[in-house]
Amino acid sequence: MNFVAAVRRFALVAGLAFGLSACGINSVPAAEENAKAKWADVEAQFQRRANLIPNLAEVTQGAAESERAILTEVTEARARATSVNISADDLNDPAKMAEFQAAQAQLGQGLGRLLASFEAYPQIQSNQNFLALQSQLEGTENRIAVAIRDYNEAVRQYNTTIRTFPDTIGANIIHGAEPMVPYEAVSAGAEVAPELDMTSGN
Repeated sequence: MNFVAAVRRFALVAGLAFGLSACGINSVPAAEENAKAKWADVEAQFQRRANLIPNLAEVTQGAAESERAILTEVTEARARATSVNISADDLNDPAKMAEFQAAQAQLGQGLGRLLASFEAYPQIQSNQNFLALQSQLEGTENRIAVAIRDYNEAVRQYNTTIRTFPDTIGANIIHGAEPMVPYEAVSAGAEVAPELDMTSGN
């Protein structure tokens, strides 16, 4: 009789554990942590871009005055972009996400304008340091696009998990889960990595 009771107790515990796991006890935090990890990748790529800008300023010191003005704008935009931080706890705050997106978009647009303006300077385009930096920036823009895509997919999965049965039970009752905000392009086409082809010598 004790053996039968033990088996029943085990079956009951196993059933409860399965039932709880099917109610989002594990899937909701797992999806949340995945989205947060993907956000960390996005931040790392934006930081990588920010770190390259002082090198760009150093390499392009011979630029004309108009390009210096754009470079100053880029430097100031970099300062603004790096001062706007989003913690993992802010990923469900649309206002903070919008502020971060706007700062990064402004920096990206200024950087694109600056690089395009250097087409008129063969001495800059022939500089090996500039060419290497240009390649790094192009690669970084591509990495940013991939990181944002991966983050948005993780957010989609998380938001779907917390809204669908049976995970929504654990999401709302146990975790108090709130939807996360995807990273949206601030301007049309901003989600596409720009082509930074500065080798034409035009």
